[in-house]
Amino acid sequence: MEKHMDNVIDTLQEFTSKPKLDDVVTRPTELCSEVALFRIQLSGDWLYQGSPLPTKFAKLFASILHCIDGEHFLITPVEKVRLEVEDAPLLIVDYLKHAEAPMLTLKTSIGTEHHLTDFNQLKLTDFGIYLPLERGLWAKLNRACYYNFVNEFNLTDDDGLNA
Repeated sequence: MEKHMDNVIDTLQEFTSKPKLDDVVTRPTELCSEVALFRIQLSGDWLYQGSPLPTKFAKLFASILHCIDGEHFLITPVEKVRLEVEDAPLLIVDYLKHAEAPMLTLKTSIGTEHHLTDFNQLKLTDFGIYLPLERGLWAKLNRACYYNFVNEFNLTDDDGLNA
């Protein structure tokens, strides 16, 4: 019985020990489920298993949101969860043009802020203007931002941005 208890204690200690940095970096993150647990609607609203997700949680999850080969995932060092995204995962509701450098500060509908410095990558489509973000993500300008953006900037045929 004592030997059995030692094995249980050893197993628990191994399980609860903090992973080494090398373990986290080198170990591939496994997909938890083929089913998308989260959904981001066209309006920018987040759903978890069909129920609205509070904005504070959407903002938290957005910090680990990635786009890989056109698919969206929440990725931590030990988990990877698939998301279904109707259009763009983030909706830009405001932006600030910086006078001293060619940069925009973008604010999303869930309160996250992003910085855009590469204006040559923006996409103009029949559905709107999309701006590139970090981790392979794209954000779409909402209707009001779209009109402000078009009025403020001269968009060229090659999808570039001139201030």
